[in-house]
Amino acid sequence: MPGSAPVLGGSGSVELDDVAFGARFNGPLVHESVRAELNARRRGTASTKTRGNVRGGGSKPWRQKGTGRARQGSIRAPHFAGGGAVFGPTPRHYTFKVNRKERRAALRSVLSVHAERETLAILDPSGFDEPSTRAAADLIGDWAAGGSVLVVLAEEQARVALSFRNLPRVSVLPATGVGVADLVGASRLLVTEGALAQLTARAKGERRAEAAAEAAEAAAAAPAGAAPASEAAAAPEPGADEEPSGTEVEAETEVAADLAKTDEPDAEPADDGETA
Repeated sequence: MPGSAPVLGGSGSVELDDVAFGARFNGPLVHESVRAELNARRRGTASTKTRGNVRGGGSKPWRQKGTGRARQGSIRAPHFAGGGAVFGPTPRHYTFKVNRKERRAALRSVLSVHAERETLAILDPSGFDEPSTRAAADLIGDWAAGGSVLVVLAEEQARVALSFRNLPRVSVLPATGVGVADLVGASRLLVTEGALAQLTARAKGERRAEAAAEAAEAAAAAPAGAAPASEAAAAPEPGADEEPSGTEVEAETEVAADLAKTDEPDAEPADDGETA
């Protein structure tokens, strides 16, 4: 059972979610997620030139025979100084995909380890309305025990980060940007209640479920008589498939005959041979 996390520098504790903080540790899954996150941070811009990319070396440095030296075709060969590199790095990406369910399971595993080891504490942000690095150092001094500390804050608590960001071995991250590698690399985890709720929602996948529920509610709230836009666009216009009546056909025939008369050229007068 995950139990609860104490409030650092205060009294009381906060109950932890059983699903997010009571999972069984899955080592291979955590390793895969950490490797994926660290690889995604690599820029992958290392580049070298082969002998075909190096400038110069287009002509044979000396003739093939008669010099007593080894035959050479170009001074940009890999064994020459200033020559091209063999099997050197080229720009590439190192990222690979980890399924969404696997990422959530890895996050639950790491959070559960912190809860089991009692290295998770709750931060009250009300005491840091004004930035104070000294107050932050006094707060985590004995609790950190010289280890690394990860402070996780909600997005609206960015001002609290000003008190912790300059402390050695202390990292400050928003709850939406915390990865499995960050949690694994920290020996202590200090979170606010708002950030704790966001981490719990991420570990349980509740944000996607809430979005689906909101979409379902919006669809249910739509008027019953209103048809979807796709159906309205596909619906034929009234009377489009009805055959025209006899009166309409006769009227159309008369209009067509009148148009044909107006399009005919005027007849020229007959030449009877007489002059005026």
